[in-house]
Amino acid sequence: MTKSIDYPLMDNNILREDLDAVIAFLQNGSPRLTQDKKVREFEQKWSEWVGIKHSLFVNSGASANLATIAALKHLYGAGEIIVPPLTWVSDISSVIWNGFTPVFADINPRTLGMADNLILEKLTDKTKAVFLTYVLGFNCLTDRLLNELKKRNIALIEDVCESHGAKYQGKRLGSFGLASNFSFYYAHHMSTIEGGIICTNDDGFYDIVKMLRSHGMVREAYLDNTKQRYKDEFPEVHPEFTFAFPAFNIRSTEINAVIGLNQISRLDDNIEKRNQNLSLFLENLDSNKYYTDFDCEGMSNYAFVLVLREPDEKLWGKVCDALRENGVEFRQGTAGGGNMLRQPYLRGFVSASEYKQYAKTEHIHQYGLYLGNYPTLEKEKILSVCKLLNGVQ
Repeated sequence: MTKSIDYPLMDNNILREDLDAVIAFLQNGSPRLTQDKKVREFEQKWSEWVGIKHSLFVNSGASANLATIAALKHLYGAGEIIVPPLTWVSDISSVIWNGFTPVFADINPRTLGMADNLILEKLTDKTKAVFLTYVLGFNCLTDRLLNELKKRNIALIEDVCESHGAKYQGKRLGSFGLASNFSFYYAHHMSTIEGGIICTNDDGFYDIVKMLRSHGMVREAYLDNTKQRYKDEFPEVHPEFTFAFPAFNIRSTEINAVIGLNQISRLDDNIEKRNQNLSLFLENLDSNKYYTDFDCEGMSNYAFVLVLREPDEKLWGKVCDALRENGVEFRQGTAGGGNMLRQPYLRGFVSASEYKQYAKTEHIHQYGLYLGNYPTLEKEKILSVCKLLNGVQ
């Protein structure tokens, strides 16, 4: 069948100018390709852009999740971490791999993130952190949540992988918690092909994740007193090869950093274009049929969210068929494919019927999807897909 709209999920996110920057770097003598000066330069630029003290470039957002929760374990010990049922798998798997118990809280449909009142209901003496995911560019942070976590000395971990540049009260997300994680995967707001970054204002936390990134080696520590302490306590171990933690190698490369440095220069403009696209999409979508009441304050949109207002399996089937027939690529369930509590990897951690307790997430799972949004997306395609969706009966 002829594709009448031809609307892919993502356009090319690595431009010719990015490749030219890599070529220029490679032609400059014999550059060191593993982690070096360009990585440090990119980390500094990213810290300035987010508005935080430390950034640590790693090979993926999932690795950023894993190292962040590992560092949390070393600082706070094991316990419970409150996580969303609507998120990416690595948020929850990082919790499980590090021996924490995941505790779930349902979402607020206006933000797709965990509802603050439901998070507060789940806080106990065992809670070590709240792992908040900003889904598809929406903010779900509130003063009520921040104040209560501060009062109880519970860490906030921010997943900003899909929400680069989103803001709360004028301040960029990723600068509020003990730590935050970003992804530079190919389809995200900006890309280093693969890559991720850990952000923090806490010197002690940064000290640990910096070692965790490189095999747990003490020589990678940020704090001089950390290096001296291990030297004093383990004099029989060579200082160049002292391993403080059973850790990983999740370093990235100079080439990835060069791409990141080139892309960050156009990130603000790309965010503005994405937000303009979202406004056009929501303004032209039938609000009686589809949910359009999203809280867009501080938005840095990643993708267009399409959710039926009311459960209707027959109508939903027609919506998906119409999109497929017209060459419109989409992903069902939105972030991570919908309700994580339905996933096989969580069997043994939650009951097979636990997903039923999270009605808001379950509605997204059954009657939600997302469409691509990117700076080069033509306005005509946005209007065409709205017309198509509004006409489905």
